[in-house]
Formats: sequence, structure tokens, C-alpha cells
Amino acid sequence: MTLDFIVGLPEIVLLAGACALMLADLYVKDVERRVSYAIAQAVLLVTAAATIFVLLGSGGELVYAFNKLYVADFMAHMLKLTAYGAVSLALVYSRQYLIDRGLMTGEFLTLLLFALLGMMVMMSANSFIAIYLGLELLSLCLYAMVALNRDSAASTEAAMKYFILGALASGMLLYGMSMLYGATGTLTITEVAKQLALLSKDSTQQTFLVFGLVFMVCGLAFKLGVAPFHMWIPDVYHGAPTAVTLVIGTAPKLAAFAMAMRLLVNGLLELAVDWQQMLSILAVLSMAIGNVTAIAQSNLKRMLAYSTIAHMGFMLLGLLSGVVGGNWRNAADAYGAAMFYTIVYVLMSVGSFGMLLLLSHKGFECEKLDDLKGLNRRNPWYAFLLLLIMFSLAGVPPTVGFYAKLMVLSAAVSAGMIWLAVVAVLFSLVGAYYYLRIVKLMYFDEPVIAAPVYVQPLGVRVLMSTNGLALLALGILPQPLMTLCLVAIKGL
Repeated sequence: MTLDFIVGLPEIVLLAGACALMLADLYVKDVERRVSYAIAQAVLLVTAAATIFVLLGSGGELVYAFNKLYVADFMAHMLKLTAYGAVSLALVYSRQYLIDRGLMTGEFLTLLLFALLGMMVMMSANSFIAIYLGLELLSLCLYAMVALNRDSAASTEAAMKYFILGALASGMLLYGMSMLYGATGTLTITEVAKQLALLSKDSTQQTFLVFGLVFMVCGLAFKLGVAPFHMWIPDVYHGAPTAVTLVIGTAPKLAAFAMAMRLLVNGLLELAVDWQQMLSILAVLSMAIGNVTAIAQSNLKRMLAYSTIAHMGFMLLGLLSGVVGGNWRNAADAYGAAMFYTIVYVLMSVGSFGMLLLLSHKGFECEKLDDLKGLNRRNPWYAFLLLLIMFSLAGVPPTVGFYAKLMVLSAAVSAGMIWLAVVAVLFSLVGAYYYLRIVKLMYFDEPVIAAPVYVQPLGVRVLMSTNGLALLALGILPQPLMTLCLVAIKGL
């Protein structure tokens, strides 16, 4: 039992810290919430230290805890550390934005930490119950955060849509899990995998298992935000305050990737032929709908929402290129490429929404394409950083977005899915248009607003510069991160 609590130390620390923040904030009267903000960042730092302590203590080896409900492996630790960084950056970038709009409240900070706790539970779940508990904790926090600006009709509408569709997706996921439980007699993912190896020889059970699998993939597709389960993403991204959009569009993608790996690869690999066919359809639809629809958008947040759909479709290419026809040779490279792509996408997404926050100020929301016109004349450095982010999202070398796409495409080709790789390349070319259009607006159009860009504090500018330049540095030297991803996948 003592070992269980040591292995689960990061979650325990975060839960205690979030509760302490909630209580401490009752006594904070400062509008800017300086103390609460400092506590939130300190909790993230201590949680990261606890995660590193557990990682070093286990030597990166796979460890089960809490009667096999919880698993701590290198993949979980790596995704958690990335999530801490994304949440910490989200707090830094969004602080002034929230203060200007009167939204810098204890509720925002507490909900953010509890949402992160839900993500961590999903990353370390080894049971259907643990996955569902983590998912619902994350989802309920996000629903409340979207509706944080109670005076905004758009935010309230977005929260209602998100809540209703999220409840529908959770129901689908639960129904699929219940069918698999009925067939296998266990809720533990590793035990499900063992039972499926026996049941796969029984043709009468196969139809029942695939039926449950369909519902699980539907629920998973909603959480990833891939077509045709994408209808909530544009409205939620657009309606939510930009600071909340930044949160929704970044760290939860890491948790959704972990959930896909735990369910599909760790648990349902015996049904790989079936879920690979489903994922290939979802991937093509996502890349098509995401990239084509983004071209028609004039709102930056909606454009980036459709961009998310396309990128998640690309990530699915890596997931479905792993074990093909019982052949494991390509598995580590394919799943490693998918993990690399997800981490890189989160880094790019933090930068893109972070830049919108930095360009916004009191009384002005930077969310239209015209708001970026002539940005190079108003602030050349911000324009250059946004150029790097857009190049990376488009997959232009030498940024890391190019290498991430190359790795996923290589995995698809190695798996013999050449037609999927060709489709992905064609839709990437379509997607490049709307990213490069932003570069054209910044450098070649006359500014609509002549005033210089509001100057953020030095610390914020340094972090944004580091974020943008990291996309270039990782594109030139991607191997360290790629190696870590491969080590994480091989340790599953």
C-alpha cells in the first residue's frame, strides 16, 4: 500500500495543492490574484518534481499500483511533464488577458488544476473505470471554464453545446466499455487484452466485441475532436474566452492520446484490424473537413479549430500504422511518431493561441484575420515568432512541424498504407494555404490598426520567444525528443 501512494504521489500532490489553492483564494482580495497565481505555479512545480522523483525511483520501468487500476510508465511520466509545461505556459500567457476582462478568479485557477488532475488520471489509467473517472473530471472542469464569462451569450452557448455533446460521447464510451466488460468479465485493460486473445478464436463473440469497439472508438473520436465527431470544436473554440480556448486546445490532447494508446494498443490490440479501418476513415475525413473548411474562416479561433481537426487526423495516421496484419516491426516507430506529433502539436498550439492572447488587450480581442494585417510593421519580433508557428503548423522545413509530419508519413508508408500517405500529403498542401495566408497578411498588407502592439512584461515575452524558437530548434535537432518518445512507447 505504501508503494501505491509513492507511485501515485504526483496526483496526490496536485490534488492537495488544488484544494489548498481553493481555500487560500477565499482570503485573497487582490483583483490580479497575485498570491493565487503564485500558488498555482508553485503547485505545478512541486507536482513536476514529484513526477521526476517517481520516474527516477522506478528507473522508467512500468509499475502497477492500486490493484492494477493505475500504471506508471515512461509514457505516462513524459506526457504528464509535457502537460505541466503546457498548463504553466497557459497561465503565463493568459494572466493579463484574464485580468483585463475581470476573469482572473480563483475558480479559473482551481478548475485548471482539477482539469490537469483528470488528465493525469487518464494518462496513468489501467482500467476502464479509471479512464472514465479521469475523463469526466477533465470534461466537467472544461465545461465550467468555457462558461466562465457569464455575461457572454457566446460563451454560455458554447458551454451548453460542449456539455450536451460531451455527455453523448461519454455515454457512447461507457456503452462500449460495458459491452467489452460483458464479453471479457474484467475492467482492467491488461486483463481485457488477455481475454481477447482467447475470445478472438470464437467467431460468435467477434461480432459482439466489434460492436462494443465501435462505440468506444466513437467516444474516443469525440474527445480527440476528429471528424465526423468534430462539430463541437469550432463553436467551443470560438465561444470560449481565448485563455480557455488555449487550455482546451493543448494539454487535453495529450490525455486523449494516452487514452487512445491505453484502450486501443494496450487493451484492444487483438481487434486492431477492426479499429484500424475505423481510424483510417476518421483520419481521411478529419484531414479533408479540417483543411478545406479552415480556408473559408475569417475568425482566427475558428480557423485554428479546424486546423486542430486536421492535425488530429494526421496523428491518427501514426496510431493506425502500428501493428498491421500481426506484424510488430513497425509498431514502436509508428506509435512513437504519433506521440511525437501530439507533443509537437501541443507546443505549436500553445504558441498560436498564446500569441493571440499577447496581441489582445483591454477592449480589444485579436481574433480576426484582419487584426494581423501589417503586424511586421507594428512589432517585427512578434511577427517573426508567429511566422515560425505558422510554418510549423503548415509543415514547412526546417521547423519541427515538417519533421513530425514526415515521421507519421514514413510510418504509414512502412505499414503499406501508401494511399493514406498520399491523401495526407495532398491535404497538407491544401492546409498550407491558410497558414501562409497569415504570413502574407503580416508582412505584405497595410495595418488596420496603426498603434504599436501592447508590450507584455519581459518574462512573458521571453517565454513566448522561447516557445517560438523551440519550434525551429526542434526542427533542426528533433532526435532527442523523438528518442524519448520511442523509449516511452517501448516501455508500454
